[in-house]
Amino acid sequence: MGEPIGAQASEQNGRNVAALDTEELLTAGIGDLFISELSKIEYVEIAREAEGALWGYTNLGICNVEENNLNIRQEPDESGKMVGKLPKNAACEIVSSENGWAYITSGKVEGYVKEEYLLTGYEAKKRGGELASAIAVATTDGLNIREYPNLDAEVVTQVASGEFLDIVEIQDDGWIKVYLDDEEVFVSADYVEVKSDLETAITMTELMYGQGVSDVRVDICQYAKQFLGNPYVWGGTSLTNGADCSGFVLSVFAKYGVSLPHSSRAQANMGTGINASELQPGDLVFYAKGGTINHVALYIGGGQVIHASSPKTGIKISSYNYRTPHKMVRILQ
Repeated sequence: MGEPIGAQASEQNGRNVAALDTEELLTAGIGDLFISELSKIEYVEIAREAEGALWGYTNLGICNVEENNLNIRQEPDESGKMVGKLPKNAACEIVSSENGWAYITSGKVEGYVKEEYLLTGYEAKKRGGELASAIAVATTDGLNIREYPNLDAEVVTQVASGEFLDIVEIQDDGWIKVYLDDEEVFVSADYVEVKSDLETAITMTELMYGQGVSDVRVDICQYAKQFLGNPYVWGGTSLTNGADCSGFVLSVFAKYGVSLPHSSRAQANMGTGINASELQPGDLVFYAKGGTINHVALYIGGGQVIHASSPKTGIKISSYNYRTPHKMVRILQ
């Protein structure tokens, strides 16, 4: 994800404030801060934190729909080509607004959305404060995920550079407790960047499938993606009210008359084993902890999977190798 527009402005503003001397700040009406208890360095830090209150956005918009996603279109017209989707409560930068349409950028997507479905101004900032979550972004390829906060602890798996991990707790000993799907594990603070972030748009590439696959494969992926954002519930099988990883896969396949057990380990023993180069939409990707399978996701093409990840994120789309795949299986022959 590229640097948000507002981050550049924030950095520049920080430099501008730092360049002012005390006399100029007095003239600006804020010098009394220095006369009392705050140093110039402390003020600059406060100014930078204030800029960051909008998470890098200069004109923040928050998607305010009852359910599903808000379509992002190439032109300001309901018949315009769809270029992405903005999930409920996701954030965007509002670049311009005219005739009921807002031109936005969000993540890797830019285009037009109906302005009536965006929160702006104070309401957007208020909602953002309720939604923003602390994440750890991997800054190295093959980031080790450990079972305990110790270099001697077992490496559960590895994640690629740039992957986001939801933070559970930042510890004082140089370790960060994070979610790996529905488990709490640990990463070294030396190899991640900690930031507060809001969800952004989903690109059409992330929603597309590979070409030349059967209709049922395309259809099963399309069906599964209807439930993006729905809750994770351990032991659940409801696509609307909550499912865990294997319950999600079980219920999606049940729609197409395929019966699967409610266990990722048991599902891994179904069908035919394949390798990564053979993956097609509708295949299953399994992940393991200590060599034991503990998570399953549905491959949807384009290097992406959809899965019931954790109580914090619910059903989401990820790169198929967001953590090291352990096994891949073809159920649909």
